[in-house]
Amino acid sequence: MGVHRNFILLLTVTLTFVTCNVSNSKIEDACNLSAELKAEIASYSSTVEKIINAAVDGSFKGVTYQELSLFVDTFGNRIAGSQNLENAIDYMIDKYTADGFDNVHGEEVQVPHWVRGSESAILVEPRNATLSILGLGTSVGTPPEGILAEVLVVKSFDDLQSKAGQAKGKIVVYNEDFDSYFSAVVYRSNGATEAAKVGAVASLIRSMTDFSLNTPHTGLQSYEENVTKIPGAAITIEDAHLLQRLQDEGKTIKMLLKMEAQNLPDTTSRNLVAEIEGTEYPEKVVIVSGHIDSWDVGEGAMDDGGGVFISWGALALLKSLGLKAKRTVRSIFWTAEEFGYVGAYQYAIDHANETDNLIFMMESDFGTFNPIGLEYSAGTTGGCILQEVMKLLASINATGTRQSPAVGSDIEIWTSDGVPGASLDTESEKYFWYHHSNADTLEAESTDYLDKNTALWASVAYVLADLSIDFPRETTDG
Repeated sequence: MGVHRNFILLLTVTLTFVTCNVSNSKIEDACNLSAELKAEIASYSSTVEKIINAAVDGSFKGVTYQELSLFVDTFGNRIAGSQNLENAIDYMIDKYTADGFDNVHGEEVQVPHWVRGSESAILVEPRNATLSILGLGTSVGTPPEGILAEVLVVKSFDDLQSKAGQAKGKIVVYNEDFDSYFSAVVYRSNGATEAAKVGAVASLIRSMTDFSLNTPHTGLQSYEENVTKIPGAAITIEDAHLLQRLQDEGKTIKMLLKMEAQNLPDTTSRNLVAEIEGTEYPEKVVIVSGHIDSWDVGEGAMDDGGGVFISWGALALLKSLGLKAKRTVRSIFWTAEEFGYVGAYQYAIDHANETDNLIFMMESDFGTFNPIGLEYSAGTTGGCILQEVMKLLASINATGTRQSPAVGSDIEIWTSDGVPGASLDTESEKYFWYHHSNADTLEAESTDYLDKNTALWASVAYVLADLSIDFPRETTDG
């Protein structure tokens, strides 16, 4: 899950997650679906149970986890601009093609190419210690000999301004509070720029997480025009607290920071598309999606390998059961999400004339933990339909629905503009333990949870693609 280089879009995404959701009871009070439509949705009960049984107890049990395992064991992490990402995309194109899916292809996208290189942070005063760091995406590097400078620890941008006279020539460390990712991430996005404005020579942030076992977390940062670009990296919670204590004790802190980070010319990647073509209205599409790129640490198994493979699994499960809906079910693996939804924006441009045929868009990019249901942006009538559909998932206790003004990271481009859509909703309390860190490995995934999420994804996509009516498009309440 990335943050767009334009901070205005960051604020939009933040609203997606922090806006108060309309409660189920309020939606139910407003529902006036016809008895015929309710009965039609209920009639899919046996088909949905067939999907669930195959995924959870039958022929497809464990398949999503096995395929994700093979994928991450083969390719590991997949940062935008890397040959490894392109090899992974080739692998999935070949897989979809060999399995006989429709319209399998890649669509070219120009993407950023940032390379981390070697990096280190050595505390040299008041004692010697090696700190764990991860450079932030798009950061510039240090000179080859590194930057040797005193450290200034601040708690916020306001604190930085109050100490601006002390910041010149220093490495600024943000020991910001972590109330939530979406309130703290501004320090990752803008920390280097704000530090440079007061004369700092580098910027370090406390990692965006509420839990750490000495694990730093990377992510995207951006530079403001006409401001000196200085290196930016993340350190661990433990080291941020150490530096704060040393400063509070009145000790001089000096650090040697070395980073070989480079921003290379843009290169070509691809969004990946595959379908089960609709039997009656093939031009109308329900989309399931995740992003195939990751950061260059860990394995990208959770962010967003799980989302990719439940989207692959949804199509593979439907195909294995011989289920073809009236409308097309399309999977899209977005590229370069971590560098600002680059693939999704290109797809929106390339397919601008098809927006009216986007019936419903689904994205998983917040972990594939135990599923609760869906967070959706679909208006009142759409919410009523989704509540009826989600009742069909009672056997895996994933019946929840909650409404937001817009949902998704990549699909937020469309859902903020009125296209109905939903994000997978799971028990994601531990998501930021692993997010953008070396801990994002297959150990963050559960085969049972992946089975349930694959069943949910396949069931919702199939029912919405097969209903006698197009899913309604209306202005979202709230």
